[in-house]
Amino acid sequence: MQKPWQLNRRSFLRGTGVAVTLPMLDAMQPLLTATAPLGSPAEAIKRMCYVYFPNGASMPKEHDKKWGKWRWLPHTPGKDYQLTEVLKCLAPFRDKMTLLGGLSHPLSRNLLGHLAGDTWLTAGDMRGDVYKNRISVDQTAALQLKKHTRYPSLVLSTDGGVGYKSRTSTLSFDHAARPIPSEHRQRLIFERYFTPGGGVTTAERKKSLAAGKKIVDLILEDSKRLQGRLGKSDQEKLEQYMQSLDSVEEQLRRNEAWLDRPLPKFDASKVDLDIAANVDPAAYLRSMYDLIVLALQLDLTRVVTYMTGREDGMGFADSFPNRALGIKRSHHTISHDAHDGHWEQWGRYDRWHAEQFAYFVKRLNEIKDPDGTSLLDTTEILYGGCCSTTHNARNLPLALIGGGKLGIKHGHYRKYDEATPFSNVFVGMLNAVGVKTDTFVDSTGGMPEIFGA
Repeated sequence: MQKPWQLNRRSFLRGTGVAVTLPMLDAMQPLLTATAPLGSPAEAIKRMCYVYFPNGASMPKEHDKKWGKWRWLPHTPGKDYQLTEVLKCLAPFRDKMTLLGGLSHPLSRNLLGHLAGDTWLTAGDMRGDVYKNRISVDQTAALQLKKHTRYPSLVLSTDGGVGYKSRTSTLSFDHAARPIPSEHRQRLIFERYFTPGGGVTTAERKKSLAAGKKIVDLILEDSKRLQGRLGKSDQEKLEQYMQSLDSVEEQLRRNEAWLDRPLPKFDASKVDLDIAANVDPAAYLRSMYDLIVLALQLDLTRVVTYMTGREDGMGFADSFPNRALGIKRSHHTISHDAHDGHWEQWGRYDRWHAEQFAYFVKRLNEIKDPDGTSLLDTTEILYGGCCSTTHNARNLPLALIGGGKLGIKHGHYRKYDEATPFSNVFVGMLNAVGVKTDTFVDSTGGMPEIFGA
């Protein structure tokens, strides 16, 4: 029987024309464990997230005296490794991070890097004319973890849809190796996943926006009513959640200001149409990261993938170097440049990407689960891409971050040789979230030096 002070896990905050899901609160805990044996602890929340960037990374040779500071991976492995300019923004999380060098998928090593993007999370076989992909590691986890959450997984990208072979716009493939369409429109993502039954329509929300009404404003009275029923810890969590909602709404409003603004007439015949984005790239990426944080904070899902751009200059993320940093070339063009100074331009863009990712990591580290553990410590995140430099599908840039409460041991740059397949990381990550397995495709182990026995 539900006590007067207890809340149902599926409770919502409601306001005029809008409702949003509540975060996990202490007042929900007795309900969550009501069916567990007497005296047994609540099952720990375990999450995984994959964040991908295209076209490889700046990777001059190790110990390059001229351009070495722009190398994505450190020059020397071990516990005392030195972060380069590219990843210095992640220094505050050094004790919660492991850098991985030398890894790749054996079946992809001789493929052009753009082809290898399809297999980043699958380790599938893209050789030949027959498309032979596999279920991705995130969906392998989702099949088991979905019993705990409203949604099995969240599949996001900067471009949306599925793309096509070698130019995919999704990281996720189902049990039949079919690509799962990714979502990229923040407002639609918010309405679909964060409101009951799909929530209000975009048209209705635009009316509220036009009237200057934010989601936080609409549900403020209901949140005040609820706070009177909550303990101090839950009140703090609710306040933190309201701040997160406000942050997401602010980013959405900034982006939506451009939705209905028509472009002036112009002759496109001599215009470089590489630049397709009509919003600030940093604001866009951070709004997507904010949505992921909210999804994990609410325990809507425990599995997330985010593809920040498509391979080979396909999609509007290719123009980010220009829009974000004033570099007068596309990301794909930079990755193909053989001229000596291109390492700096590439490294500067990699650093910019890492800074947006660091924002995401910081948010996760600040927000707490009901037991006081940070979301970062209960979420394992793999950040990286499918090739090192240009089309080289070897020595992938990879960073494993978070998951300290999942038993992951951090603090090293670990460099492997090609006898160790990338799939070993997936075995370790699956076991860390409670999906017990000894193998994933061509794996040879589970990396006990990182993930434990």
